[in-house]
Amino acid sequence: MNDYENPPAGFTDFAGSLSYLEHEVKDILASKLYEKRYRKGELILETGMVCNRIYFIDSGLVKTFFYTDTREFIMRFFPEGNMFTVLDSFVIQKPSGFSVMALEDTVVTCLNHDDLEILCTRYHSAETFYRKLLSLAAVNMMDRMGGMLEEKAYTAYHTFLKENGPLLQRISLADLASYLGITQVSLSRIRAMK
Repeated sequence: MNDYENPPAGFTDFAGSLSYLEHEVKDILASKLYEKRYRKGELILETGMVCNRIYFIDSGLVKTFFYTDTREFIMRFFPEGNMFTVLDSFVIQKPSGFSVMALEDTVVTCLNHDDLEILCTRYHSAETFYRKLLSLAAVNMMDRMGGMLEEKAYTAYHTFLKENGPLLQRISLADLASYLGITQVSLSRIRAMK
């Protein structure tokens, strides 16, 4: 979910936007949440670690990425008001093939995997929130993969501008080129086209 104009106020508000949460569920959920702070450039998750948390970005900006032998590939950027996790690692509790890094000083609210599992076992509304969150993540991932496979660099750049324009001032050109799957030289050419 990318609503940069009106991001949700916090983790419970985001969860409540996906599923109605009873007061009891909200209270228990709130008691399980905790805050973490990361400095610009700090890894939130390293490749090979199991992702045990869902994160809501209160402030800041992060990227999910991986390396091949030759370069870095950025899968997504997540600014404030967004919830994220490394989906496959979180769901099956296996080592992550992705890393997550703070691109700015970032404050996140976290929920541990085990706490979410307990909430889902006890409360249907928590399970509905989790199911809808997984569905959104899967749809976003499919859109991203489809865009990477189908779009030409020029189109991908303009799609990024349309969907994520406010982020352009917050990310480096190197990161944008990596996200688009092109070189910085190619990105400079595309940006110079009118």
